[in-house]
Amino acid sequence: MKKILICDYPNALENDYSTTIQSATNAYYSYIANDNRTEDINFEIYAYENKEKLIEKLKDVGGLITGFLEIDESILSRADSLKCISVSGVGYSNIDMDAAKRHGVCICHIREYCTQEVAEHAFALIAALNRNLKYYSEKIENDHEWKYHTIAGSKNLSSQTIAIFGFGKIGKRVAKIAGAYGMEVLAVDPYVAKNPQCVEEAAKYKISVVTAQEALDRADIITNHMNLTEENYHFFNEEAFSKMKKHPIFINVGRGGSVDEKALEHALDTKQIRAAGLDVLEDENPDLENCSLTGRENVIITPHSAFYSSESIKKLQIISGANMGYYLAGKYNNISEIVEK
Repeated sequence: MKKILICDYPNALENDYSTTIQSATNAYYSYIANDNRTEDINFEIYAYENKEKLIEKLKDVGGLITGFLEIDESILSRADSLKCISVSGVGYSNIDMDAAKRHGVCICHIREYCTQEVAEHAFALIAALNRNLKYYSEKIENDHEWKYHTIAGSKNLSSQTIAIFGFGKIGKRVAKIAGAYGMEVLAVDPYVAKNPQCVEEAAKYKISVVTAQEALDRADIITNHMNLTEENYHFFNEEAFSKMKKHPIFINVGRGGSVDEKALEHALDTKQIRAAGLDVLEDENPDLENCSLTGRENVIITPHSAFYSSESIKKLQIISGANMGYYLAGKYNNISEIVEK
């Protein structure tokens, strides 16, 4: 019997994984002849409690499906039966890739499933912060105050410059929305900057590919869509915030590790930035009772929900389940994308 564990932090575990299970089963059996179906697939859904209990659960498990669990050397070195981790998402920075390679664990993920959702979420945060919606809502609901001039008015978006850090699928979609608002759009991406064709293509849509320094100098709004790497960990640190000359709105719907939260707190306290919209924090399972970013009228935090829609959840479950099924069947070319094999 092949055993698959579906596991995540309790606050990230979905209510229903029937689509994932069905997709994995269909993908597996579509390539296994009837007379060779000697093994059934057994699925267990488990809400993460602690590392030791997870290791115990993985003792005789061949595959793990997860979105957010931190999987490191201490887990992989003791999960002798584990052969594949199917990440329910685009990002996989929560997996120690070097450790996975050492222990022969295949890591696969989803190339694309929520571009539109994340781009929309980024702009929902931008618009809400620019129009002071949280401030006004709290004034009305808590103080029963009906006044608009108790806070300074913001410039309309059409007169502002947005800098997009990370110009992949989501970054490009954000740029398209920004263009519809009439904003000036800057893009920061070293991979794009090195490709003259990409730079020319961006210019056709009136998008300027610039250095990080120029973007920090010129932007009224900064939004992060970078994949997390060793090179850009804590990219937005005290030095970066200090270079933001126009005291911008700062948006992070990328990865929590891209931002030094202590530096972000300082930037808010000193008004180096005027507001922040965060869909991710450094800790994927944060202690919100002791989080100093909460309780601020100019900060909106959402629970890593930018990807979330009825359409995206269905695609996520279908693809992550199918990736596991294809791996079990040995049909690696059918997997959405293998990061490490």
